[in-house]
Amino acid sequence: MSSSLSHRLRWSELPAQAHHALTGRLVGLWGAVSDEAAFESLTEDKQQALLLVLSRMQAKDLWYLVRSIDNVYGEGGVGMGFAAWPLIESTLRRRKDFTRVFANHKDTSGGFYEKGRAQAILHFLFQEGSPRRWYVHFDLYSPVHSFSSAGKHLRHEFIGKICPDWKMIKQCLKT
Repeated sequence: MSSSLSHRLRWSELPAQAHHALTGRLVGLWGAVSDEAAFESLTEDKQQALLLVLSRMQAKDLWYLVRSIDNVYGEGGVGMGFAAWPLIESTLRRRKDFTRVFANHKDTSGGFYEKGRAQAILHFLFQEGSPRRWYVHFDLYSPVHSFSSAGKHLRHEFIGKICPDWKMIKQCLKT
């Protein structure tokens, strides 16, 4: 399960910036009584996925929109389900680096794709309800960046049903 190159992290090993960003957002995840307990109960793939999403959302100045995290996934896709502050949709709608084009799935009410990147792009989705449910994950290739990346997205993710894991996303974010 764990190799010498990677391992599950301890809450105490996280940098202060990650502690601050995650504090108050993980408590309650799968019944955890604290952020530390929630983080340490995550498998390695989920820990790494969470840190990748956190890092990318912080780089895009969007992390403040996350109210609490209720699901994290890292193998069959890299992302999380979360409760958001009410201004998330209006914020994403106003941003020039996000678009609604092709961003909805048949089982969701709407969504937003990150523009300006060919690989490892953020894809926000929401489902109507009270409260509205939000999800964000990484798509390996962008359907809106270029014809080339749209073709790769179609071939790999839509037709091929390939869901990137955290290692694939991490590698793409390095480039």
